Amino acid sequence: MLHLSGGSPRTRGHLVSAADLTRDDAVLILDTAEEMARVADRPIKKLPTLRGRTVVNLFFEDSTRTRISFEAAAQRLSADVINFSAKGSSVSKGESLKDTALTLEAMGADAVVIRHHDSGAPHRLATSGWINGSVVNAGDGTHEHPTQALLDAFTLRRRLVGPDAGLGQDLSGRRVTIVGDVLHSRVARSNVHLLHTLGAEVTLVAPPTLVPIGVEHWPCEVSYDLDAVLPKSDAVMMLRVQRERMNAAFFPTEREYARRYGLDGERMARMPEDAVVMHPGPMNRGMEITAEVADSARCTAVEQVANGVSIRMAVLYLLLGGSESAVTNYRTEESK
Repeated sequence: MLHLSGGSPRTRGHLVSAADLTRDDAVLILDTAEEMARVADRPIKKLPTLRGRTVVNLFFEDSTRTRISFEAAAQRLSADVINFSAKGSSVSKGESLKDTALTLEAMGADAVVIRHHDSGAPHRLATSGWINGSVVNAGDGTHEHPTQALLDAFTLRRRLVGPDAGLGQDLSGRRVTIVGDVLHSRVARSNVHLLHTLGAEVTLVAPPTLVPIGVEHWPCEVSYDLDAVLPKSDAVMMLRVQRERMNAAFFPTEREYARRYGLDGERMARMPEDAVVMHPGPMNRGMEITAEVADSARCTAVEQVANGVSIRMAVLYLLLGGSESAVTNYRTEESK
């Protein structure tokens, strides 16, 4: 549901699911993010592209990284930003999503970045007709988190291919292993879809209790043996164990989980020499990942945070500011 051009500024498309992206869509976003990353190296980290546009961060769930990342992205594109938190708002008094959306529409929101505890809420907002602006999914329940998958792919391409050499390229032939609490992870779902679209081979590794029903229909392989998969992985993405979403015992003890599915220095040494370790954050150090691995040069966790701003700039830019031709115009301005 992503349309990169056409229409008036307030009838652009949406980014609700990573599965909606074609290979060309995804590569265009990654390439645009490379251009946006250059802005961070300039003394004045701003572009005038979205001047006069209004971006609303509509967060029904607590978030630090994602909300600040979207806020920074919109501000660097010169958009006006409104941060809306459900706590202390009319939502806490019983206001519906529809009423909230109609309020935002009345305020002239050009884009709504929504994080919601219910899976499907961004899709509902995008297809309801309640607002005319673009909808960007910043995480819905245990469903999807498409911009996280995009920034992960962006980080992978930069590390494995290179910033300049990677332009126009996908991740064909790369092998990515995603480890941990897949059942509760919207990051895992979005990454499986996007990495497959970009040509990567994805393997999920998790305890049987943390593997979702229906995973056999996902475009990936499933393994329960981390040690068997590590030597053939170009990247290993460790997922946080989401205790707050668990209402039952999914594994015997934290120590047992760390022993079988945690990444420590010994396991990292079994990975190929140029392979990288990823983590969407926040980390449970000592459980899914040790401090030795998290603080190593092979871990991209800090890069992922920085790259998140560039990716979200690219998404907002393409949805609200222009099309592929606009990217060319931006490159021309940058070269002057």
